[in-house]
Amino acid sequence: MTAPEPVIVGAEWLPGQPESANDHGEADGRYPLLLDVSGKPVVLVGGGPVAARRAHALVEAGADLHIVAPYVCEPLAELIAAGRARWSPRDYAAGDLDGAWLVHTATGEHHVDSAVAAAAEALRVWCVRADDADASAAWTPAVARVGDVLVAVSGGGDPQRAVRLRNAVQTALETGGLPLRAARPATAGSVALIGGGPGDTGLITTRGRRLLAEADVVVVDRLAPRALLDELDDDVQVIDVGKTPGHHPVPQEEINRLLVEHATAGRRVARLKGGDPFVLGRGGEEAAACREAGVPVEVVPGVTSAVAVPAAAGIPVTHRGLAKQFTVVSGHEGLDWANLAGTEGTLVFLMGVSSLADTSAQLISHGMDPDTPAAVVEDGFGANQRVTAAALADIAARAAEVGARAPAVIVVGDVAAYATP
Repeated sequence: MTAPEPVIVGAEWLPGQPESANDHGEADGRYPLLLDVSGKPVVLVGGGPVAARRAHALVEAGADLHIVAPYVCEPLAELIAAGRARWSPRDYAAGDLDGAWLVHTATGEHHVDSAVAAAAEALRVWCVRADDADASAAWTPAVARVGDVLVAVSGGGDPQRAVRLRNAVQTALETGGLPLRAARPATAGSVALIGGGPGDTGLITTRGRRLLAEADVVVVDRLAPRALLDELDDDVQVIDVGKTPGHHPVPQEEINRLLVEHATAGRRVARLKGGDPFVLGRGGEEAAACREAGVPVEVVPGVTSAVAVPAAAGIPVTHRGLAKQFTVVSGHEGLDWANLAGTEGTLVFLMGVSSLADTSAQLISHGMDPDTPAAVVEDGFGANQRVTAAALADIAARAAEVGARAPAVIVVGDVAAYATP
């Protein structure tokens, strides 16, 4: 399998400025380059932790790695035992670099590293020195990798600065803060079922946000974190399939068809949903439709509103001494009321505001204590969050009095007593 083509992010060249210059406008002689070392002989002189870090990167890149060192640390020993590198258990000797395409030296002994570098220079082989960057003919940058994107950062001889910059770039890439969307068409389409959390843009996962930033088409629900759509490129196609109670303008079968159609046309599709796609979100149906059509599909879990929205109101769905379990229930479907009324844990109802009066009546008629604490949390984590709390016997009337409406989560159980306005 061939490695994906790396994407390099570099600085913009300004007219009249040397293409590689220091602060004084003087050429510094350093030329950034990515090397394909797959299957090529590379020599690593040294057996300590620094050498181990270099070795892991080299074997991951597919290099034919030869380690020369009298002793090796445990990470190197594991690579050797796994057959991912060859080892000559002795000191460096003349001729060890013959045939090498690249050399790394990290012995910790200046005279040895100098001898290796000099031999590499004589052979016209690039050599990276771990002991003296100024005397090195080549340098290894700090690298940020996300998918097929690779960003190499040089700190100008300051490794700690390079690492700090790399970490910042890595975070920006992972959270969609940098433009990850490919300019070239995808060779094959795909679908990502992304759980966006309960609506606040800060509650989507970093992976979900990155895949959203890479998408060519976004199929979005009403309760997804829609503010994230403002960050998309202008040419990204956004398809709104939002549903409201009793009004489903785009049937589920049509949503499935849209996902498959765009993916088979070679587009990267992000299906942005509220909460978690596999918790009463029909994500399982959409994933099955994609797989049946031969479309690659990835599921990105989300923060489910069944747990997050009660938490926004100060309600833990489990609590020592009060509830060891919780049950998530769809308020729209036929339910086993006797079993629900007899639970010793917490009941969490999603999509059940319109049927709250029936829910409370059914629970009480099947044996639940009418004084059981209950709460309705509207628009959890949203600008209009509101909490209405009462005993189970009174919660429906109290919710009607304040005009409670969807989206809302209903909590029934002793833990609901922790509800805060």
